[in-house]
Amino acid sequence: MTASSSSTLANPVPLRQDARTIGLIGLAHGSSHFFHMLLPPLFPWLIGEFGFSYSELGLLVSVFFVISGVGQALSGFIVDRVGARPVMFFALSSFAAAGLAAGTAQGYTGLLLAAALAGLGNAPFHPVDFTILNKRVSPQRLGHGFSVHGISGNLGWATAPVFMAGIATATGSWRTACLCGGLLALVVLAIMVWNRDAIDDRQGSWAHQAKGGAGAAAKPEHPMAFLKLPSVWLCFSFFFWSTCALSAIQSFASPALQSMYGLPLSITAMVVTGYMLCGAAGMLVGGFLVGRVQRLEKIISVCLLGSAALLVVVGLGLLPGMAAVVVASVAGLGTGLAGPSRDMLIKRAAPPGATGRVYGTVYSGLDLGFCLAAPAFGAMLDHGMTSGIFYGSAFTLALSVVSAALVGVGVAARAARPLATPA
Repeated sequence: MTASSSSTLANPVPLRQDARTIGLIGLAHGSSHFFHMLLPPLFPWLIGEFGFSYSELGLLVSVFFVISGVGQALSGFIVDRVGARPVMFFALSSFAAAGLAAGTAQGYTGLLLAAALAGLGNAPFHPVDFTILNKRVSPQRLGHGFSVHGISGNLGWATAPVFMAGIATATGSWRTACLCGGLLALVVLAIMVWNRDAIDDRQGSWAHQAKGGAGAAAKPEHPMAFLKLPSVWLCFSFFFWSTCALSAIQSFASPALQSMYGLPLSITAMVVTGYMLCGAAGMLVGGFLVGRVQRLEKIISVCLLGSAALLVVVGLGLLPGMAAVVVASVAGLGTGLAGPSRDMLIKRAAPPGATGRVYGTVYSGLDLGFCLAAPAFGAMLDHGMTSGIFYGSAFTLALSVVSAALVGVGVAARAARPLATPA
């Protein structure tokens, strides 16, 4: 038994304390994903009022993720230097400002400002969240913390279309929906400030850096040393390809289904919610598998390829209308299953004290995927290539399988290396 495990058994962290921290981080993460979808559910209303094309609307999504991606890589260094909690408060304040800017926008410039503010708020969340989880949650519950973190993100994605489109439909005003989104960010900020003691990463310690152990005795590495780790860039590529697929589904699956299957927008808009809820179910299962399966990348590959196959079936246009919505939604199950194991892999790749930098760099692959995919898939829709939304999503999921397989090979090789070293 190691010193760290003995210490954990001698001073067990109360379940209530871990659950409180995990729940708060889940709420914050869900809010960040909600603001990914501040504008996309309102695209039909924006087209009706301003006459924008889908390519122009896709550019709004790109602005969000350009700022978020650059900011995410940089914010990891800020989190490691000043702490995660004050950065979280700033991010939630930016979301509130984004809702106000969108609700008062008089044209494309105003919507660009809203997208930029939302991207600025989104930038620090993964470095913030994973720093707090890794420092405040006990090691034996960390896998479940990652699972809840992933589920809450999917629930944020699933809630946004219903919230935004629902309010816009009920009130007849997309502006009211945006202002209500900003108010929601203020409510979450108030909850975080009220419970600030549970998310104070200065009061925690790295679970994998025991006092007096190897982590403490090791020579400090250069702040950029983590960039030499192949697993970091393989995980980056996994994020990039899988996010390209997600971007297509989130922003354009609804109008594509409407065009291909003749369904009303009120029905096809539910595909994003269904995809995210199925993804959340996959993450719930993945949270239990991550500690029980040695070569999880094999399961990940099967599930992602299964999701790709379902999207191809939808793209063929042969299903009954409602069945197409259901099949496209179920495709989210496989992508969700991959989430907790992916996050655990990144944790193992992160040197003690560099978690913010590692997660910031890796998760910027998510932002890059959204940034590049949105205008590309939007152009497809403008040119009538509706089935390309689903074929393109399937293709990028297949590419993410390649990245996941390479990550698994690298992890296995690293695990076997000590065995080949003479005693």
